[in-house]
Amino acid sequence: MTIFEKIVELRAFIKNLKREGKTIGFVPTMGALHEGHISLVERSVNENYFTVVSIFVNPIQFNNAQDLEKYPRTLEKDYSMLKEAGADAVFVPTVNEMYPEPLNRNYEFGQLAIVMEGEFRPGHFNGVATVVHRLFEIVTPDKAYFGEKDYQQLMIIKSLVKNLNLPVEIIPCPISRENDGLARSSRNERLTEEMRKAAPFIYQQLVKARDSAHELTAQELEKKIDTEFRNHKLLELEYFKIADGDTLQLIEGEIPANAYGFIAVYAGDVRLIDNIRLI
Repeated sequence: MTIFEKIVELRAFIKNLKREGKTIGFVPTMGALHEGHISLVERSVNENYFTVVSIFVNPIQFNNAQDLEKYPRTLEKDYSMLKEAGADAVFVPTVNEMYPEPLNRNYEFGQLAIVMEGEFRPGHFNGVATVVHRLFEIVTPDKAYFGEKDYQQLMIIKSLVKNLNLPVEIIPCPISRENDGLARSSRNERLTEEMRKAAPFIYQQLVKARDSAHELTAQELEKKIDTEFRNHKLLELEYFKIADGDTLQLIEGEIPANAYGFIAVYAGDVRLIDNIRLI
């Protein structure tokens, strides 16, 4: 496994591979890797000749400075996990390497970027699109792998690729969960013992929502989930919304096919997101 810190070196290496007709798989991450990340890497290894993983904590997608500062960094552990998973290369640029001068790119994603995460984290998706676009320019992958836990982000990236006609196939991968249902996330490392025990309640409520989706309207189901969290002593619900799985248009009234439930919850000062297909 080769570690690259400089863009010019990685580009030259990949250029040689492409000249030989080799396929490139890519898994962008912010490090603090867990089994969810590794499942993406292993899929890329199985589907491509060469797999690149990036580790870069992107400052421009954080609108909370404390969240950026507290984001877990476990580089040596990450290297060990990636090597075992069969990754061929790791790209670990500095902020100055990625952004030698300010990138003032502005992207238009319409409805996809203004609901849910877009409402509560203004500017977040423009930061995500900026770094992903930059990484695609550097790595030039044939396929790129993203987990469905960050479903709205996945839709934004699909839109980015379509709007800019980028030559990369986006591969969605199922949510990876702990045995108790909690969606795997790097932020889980920051949970206190008490909050870690409480956090599976989030997925339990999503399952209950799915089980009730045929019987209730969207407003009734959202109110039911809101009540469940109001009665919880530790977890604070930021939002639970029901939206179309393709357009992310928020749903009112009867819940149609391909509707998803999207949730964001605070467990202490750690913000967790998750989603589930309802129908």
